[in-house]
Amino acid sequence: MKYMMLMHCPKNGYESFAALPKKDLQAHINFMHSFNKEIQATGERVSAEGLASPQEAKLVRAAQDGTPITDGVFPESKEFLAGYWIVEVASAERAYELAAKASTAPGLGGTPMNMPIEVRQVMSAPPDVN
Repeated sequence: MKYMMLMHCPKNGYESFAALPKKDLQAHINFMHSFNKEIQATGERVSAEGLASPQEAKLVRAAQDGTPITDGVFPESKEFLAGYWIVEVASAERAYELAAKASTAPGLGGTPMNMPIEVRQVMSAPPDVN
């Protein structure tokens, strides 16, 4: 089964992350590289990406004539999607184990950040509505 693990960060997360001491930032990045290599080696990683800062995000919808309408960053948002992994694992429990490990990425002083990681199954087809 495929699962998407979504890493969220608080509204000020990108700024506070960038303000970490260099050694703490490097420890975090090293952890993420190591985690990605680990799930690649086990064959569980399908894909993974970090996302650009929320200031670069746009919400797009179609106007009546089909042309794109873009809105900027939404200040009322409390958190933003920072990155994701798609994993293919034998069970939901394994996806939860991987998400828990990703959650422990080090932050300030090497303390685990215990970030919330949302886990959702990737559907292979729409649900049967009959």
